[in-house]
Amino acid sequence: MMPLFTIRPARAWALAVGLIVLFTTSIHSSLARAEPPAIPLANVYQQGVELQAYWVSEKLDGVRAYWDGEQFWSRGGHVYAAPPWFTEQFPDQPLDGELWSGRGQFSQLSGVVRKQQPVAEEWLGVRFHAFDLPLKNTPFTARYQRLKRLVEESSSRYLVLVEQSPISDHEALITKLETTVAAGGEGLMLKRKASLYHGGRSDDLLKVKTFEDAEAVVVGHLPGKGKYQGLTGALEVELESGRRFRIGTGFSDADRRSPPPLGATVTFRYRGLTATGLPRFASFLRVRNDEPEKAR
Repeated sequence: MMPLFTIRPARAWALAVGLIVLFTTSIHSSLARAEPPAIPLANVYQQGVELQAYWVSEKLDGVRAYWDGEQFWSRGGHVYAAPPWFTEQFPDQPLDGELWSGRGQFSQLSGVVRKQQPVAEEWLGVRFHAFDLPLKNTPFTARYQRLKRLVEESSSRYLVLVEQSPISDHEALITKLETTVAAGGEGLMLKRKASLYHGGRSDDLLKVKTFEDAEAVVVGHLPGKGKYQGLTGALEVELESGRRFRIGTGFSDADRRSPPPLGATVTFRYRGLTATGLPRFASFLRVRNDEPEKAR
């Protein structure tokens, strides 16, 4: 018996490709809709700011995370896979905050939260410190009061409110900064009371530190000399502006044996700018790695 219809090989191949494209497009569309909105980022505090218009809190040396009501997202749009019990009593609405496990624990924390398969025991020491409630057309003071109530109403031991307090003047701010750093903290954050929630850098959010820091992308590795023979001597990095310079200090021996790969985003500290506008005395601080670890 002759078949009712036939599909030529070329047409069958085209049909298969079309279905794959349609399926892939559908997946990418759903993923794009699931990504968190842009988050506020900080500028650097400069003396002269009207401090009575701000709240101050400690700058936590943790991992920035956006809770969308169901899961955590990184700044780069990757999901942090927390154990279900960690978030089971979280509010079902978005929260902006920091995954944190204590001062000076960034490297260990980063390794914990980036695992695609979370290790329950490792998450026991982690807390999500919420510092903002992403609501449109609502000043920060009002958002913070609603956030405070949400945290109080939650019975989760893993959800913590970042405490905000007023600050009177520059001298009081510097005194608070020195006290925080002496206790092992990284610095302070200033949040404008009347600010609305929106993505990108602005003076609505300011970081106050004993040194300045910034990010750059690794574009090259330079060989070491002398005692660093056979190791990495410096990184060539590129700023967002496209300008390049080298970072040669701040590395451990382990960093020099296995330097950040090309394309990695690194955080570096520096003290002011040169006459040509490049960071002075740049020193490596850490890799900003918010991608999940590959499964082993």
